[in-house]
Amino acid sequence: MSDDIETSFQAAIDAGKINGVVICATDSEGRFVYDKALGERTLLSGEKCPQQTDDVLFLASATKLVTSIAALQCVEDGLLSLTGDLSTVAPELSENGIITGFSDNGEPQIEPAAGPITLEMLLTHSSGLCYHFIEPLIAQWREKFAGPRQEDNRRLVEELFTYPLLFQPGAGWMYGSGLDWAGRIVERVTGVSLCERMQQRIFDPLGISDAEFCPVTREDLRPRLVNLNPDDPDALGRAVLGGGGEMNKVTRGDFGGHGLFMSGASYVKILHSLLANDSKLLRPATVDDMFQHHLSPAATASHQAALAGPKGAFFRVGIDPTTKTGYGLGGLLTLEDVEGWYGAGTLTWGGGLTLAWFIDRKNGLCGVGAVQAALPLDIQEVEALKQTFRKDIYRKRKAWREQQA
Repeated sequence: MSDDIETSFQAAIDAGKINGVVICATDSEGRFVYDKALGERTLLSGEKCPQQTDDVLFLASATKLVTSIAALQCVEDGLLSLTGDLSTVAPELSENGIITGFSDNGEPQIEPAAGPITLEMLLTHSSGLCYHFIEPLIAQWREKFAGPRQEDNRRLVEELFTYPLLFQPGAGWMYGSGLDWAGRIVERVTGVSLCERMQQRIFDPLGISDAEFCPVTREDLRPRLVNLNPDDPDALGRAVLGGGGEMNKVTRGDFGGHGLFMSGASYVKILHSLLANDSKLLRPATVDDMFQHHLSPAATASHQAALAGPKGAFFRVGIDPTTKTGYGLGGLLTLEDVEGWYGAGTLTWGGGLTLAWFIDRKNGLCGVGAVQAALPLDIQEVEALKQTFRKDIYRKRKAWREQQA
């Protein structure tokens, strides 16, 4: 595969591996701008139309960064504390204790939590909350106690994520529902829905009008929805999730861990605000804190073990295993420079299996790349294309600088 965005993505489109791509990137000053949409999307009618940078995309876990901002705004407003006990706001978080295994007769072995869960832990996946599809122990507990998931029985965050913790709060790291809970907590302390709060404090200040947790209900957004197509008539984001979408069938309310839809052109506005540290969303000191390593020594060791484990490629989001990394308030954090690429302190994560974003404050560059995959999803092809986006955008920025000089 070519390492050039236009060539490699067009070849994948021509081969039927993907339907298209939306890429939006810019630098700190907003002078270098790379907005590119390739390929076509298919309407419910079967009609095809060119991909556009303002097409509305399912963000999946790229939602987590936006929820982190909303939670940190609550800290700035004095409604929450980053390191305070959340039990008064969300007592359900630790009611089930920590699961350590199952007895011979199939009963779960539970121990009480030794300390409180904090917002910092929720934002860094060090609270003990873990997705059932990642950890077998949680999956076993869910199978035994959570009951079948019926599509007509949609559940709130506190009804869906009732699982026990995987480890003592702050003592480990594993990807989970912490940001869904953070979003619910934002709702509880503000008295409005997460979407309303985000619109008031994040989207309106940046001029974003196409962000929505249930865009299929908005007539102005339906025609722009990439995920409203013959393969995904309910706009569940099936291609983003590799053919799934079950989570969006059973949720009720705004899930801060996965539920947002938005255009790439809008999402890059959020990335740029953090990159430029322009005070539109958060105070400069708060943004600086987002780009610091926030795991305890024990959680750091657990995080490194996860990166080296079977699911490590997913958790590294394109970063080489030899590169030193940590975890900031919103994503994976590089702790050293990578020659010709990410600078130390780059914050990055993704969404589902097809979307990638990064904010590199040292090199003054940010971007989002959203592969519009065809089903069945070719995961190796998509991973290679995401990496082409991550690397080639730096080469394009370098070439632009040389041209300017």
